[in-house]
Amino acid sequence: MAAASTATAPAADTPRFGALLRNRVLGKLLLLAVVAAVLVPIVNARWASGSWPHALTVDLTGPLGKTSDWIIDNRDSHPLFLYFFGHISNAVVVSVRGVYLVLLAAGWAGVTAAAGLIAWRVAGLKLAASAVVAILVCGWFGMWVPTMQTLALMIVAVLASVVLGMLLGLAAGLSDRTYRALRPVLDTMQVFPAYAYLLPVVLVFGIGVPAAVLATVVYAAPPMARLTALGLRGADGGVMEAVASLGATARQRLLTARLPLARKQLLLGLNQTIMMALSMAVIASVIGAGGLGDRVYQALASVDVGAALAAGIPIVLLAVILDRTTAAAGERLGAAEPDGRRLHGPYGWGVAAVLTVVVALVARLAGRIDWPDTWTVNIADPVNSAVDWMTDHLYSGVPYIGGTADWAGHFTTWVLDPLRDGLQWLPWWSVLLIVAALAWLIGTWRTAVTAVLAMAAIGVLGVWKPSLDTLSQVLAAVAVTLVVGFAVGIAAARSGRLERLLRPVLDVFQTMPQFVYLIPVVALFGVGRAPAVAAAVVYALPAVIRITTQGLREVDGAAMESARSMGATSGQQLRQVQLPLARPALLLAVNQGVVLVLAVVIIGGLVGGGALGYEVVFGLAQGDLATGLVGGAAIVCLGLMLDRVTQPTERRAKKGA
Repeated sequence: MAAASTATAPAADTPRFGALLRNRVLGKLLLLAVVAAVLVPIVNARWASGSWPHALTVDLTGPLGKTSDWIIDNRDSHPLFLYFFGHISNAVVVSVRGVYLVLLAAGWAGVTAAAGLIAWRVAGLKLAASAVVAILVCGWFGMWVPTMQTLALMIVAVLASVVLGMLLGLAAGLSDRTYRALRPVLDTMQVFPAYAYLLPVVLVFGIGVPAAVLATVVYAAPPMARLTALGLRGADGGVMEAVASLGATARQRLLTARLPLARKQLLLGLNQTIMMALSMAVIASVIGAGGLGDRVYQALASVDVGAALAAGIPIVLLAVILDRTTAAAGERLGAAEPDGRRLHGPYGWGVAAVLTVVVALVARLAGRIDWPDTWTVNIADPVNSAVDWMTDHLYSGVPYIGGTADWAGHFTTWVLDPLRDGLQWLPWWSVLLIVAALAWLIGTWRTAVTAVLAMAAIGVLGVWKPSLDTLSQVLAAVAVTLVVGFAVGIAAARSGRLERLLRPVLDVFQTMPQFVYLIPVVALFGVGRAPAVAAAVVYALPAVIRITTQGLREVDGAAMESARSMGATSGQQLRQVQLPLARPALLLAVNQGVVLVLAVVIIGGLVGGGALGYEVVFGLAQGDLATGLVGGAAIVCLGLMLDRVTQPTERRAKKGA
């Protein structure tokens, strides 16, 4: 009987929690209605227009333009540039060139052997075989030299990002004051669009590899800093107290206890840094990074889908192999050597290094350093032929259902245009009231104030209408993402077979850089706002599906068993037990979907997405610091507002637990 009463407790708690939540929401709604009834007539009498008042804007064009002019005029003569930034630039160039020459000297055989042996040492034979195949495919597609260029830039950028991130993480992990000071900075850096990082570094360092590497470092270092700080601050208190009782100094406690206990977080930070660095290295191709990203960018500019895909596939393969290798290292950290291998520890790594050198020397003596031209496969022409076929048969004129261009046009006409026009028609103060209401309903008054201030800052910057255009694209993309993502996530949570089938597909989609998503949508939908939304949906779907599936699977088994024992059907169990108990995970899925959608909608400015994405891209293309930075700042504010509106605060989450 005791077991039975325990099993029914969660089911009994659920209605009480639901009633409490409904009462709290109803109370807030009533108060909001009273406030709106008082404020709306007053504000409407003063500002009846929908556009943001010009009197409440701040023009930053003059100050930012003067700053840009000063940098350009003094870049070749001022001591700050000659003796500080100049040395940094030279160090970056020398480092990247040195790594690139080492890769070329090793030859295709040496690099392939190194990739396979590193993967074997970290994760076993299966991943080693995958790494070898991935490297060989890069050569078969005729992308060996661009791949080595990207890899050289990646190695230098990742090393610099890890060093910088660990230093910041150490400072934040060991000092509460530093942690509180760095947290908003890291939040801003993670929301700031990747494209907006490019303009300041181009002004300081000019077009070329140094600007690309430094932009990548600034973009990729925050995850390492965050996870390092998290690992150090989350060290087991009992272990730290035991080490301190033995008389260890602060330095000894750090080296012998804190860092070893944080190893898994450090490797996770390395994994995230590698993935973000690869994504940024591709985006940085627009400022002279070269490599695979430059091939993709040039192909997109000429709408050559075949050439873009030939360079995009190696990027995906590099991302998948690097992700798998670092993830496997984190999972096997501290475990015994798998598969009964005898080559343990440093001895095994030494053997791997010797084998790599031997393979590289044999290839050099045989005159096989460069990838043979006869071993390349041209996939650009067949892919372009397939694209031409799709354009002729699927792009338009398909009986009954219409073509992809028709779908894009209808989506723009029936969804994007009305949503944009509706948001821009609303008085600006009503938008602020709606944002405040939504943020307060899901969080606290502090959440509402933060969201309103972020939205108001957009108006003050003078980009109110472009921001609402971007917001309309984000809302449309998020709606599609959540409908599809929740449906697939629920199905995967209820079917182990479907989850196993989806896992490799989601893995590939989650490791693809943002840039690559533009290739298929341009081929299918042309250019415009609808393709930007489509790319954002595809990019955000894997995270929403994974979080939804995991949240539903982790629902308390006792509650599910209690519902089944009371005769609840499968649908009733889902609606009345699983979904209410998985509410935190579902809200997290909404939040992550919004953040990921916003990231790609901005990049959609390259394919006609317009709005804030166009502002950032135009500012970069024209070297217009004011336009680019104002657009980037507006995106940060928009991202902050959306984050506060879609994610409950920690206090609220604890109350609802």
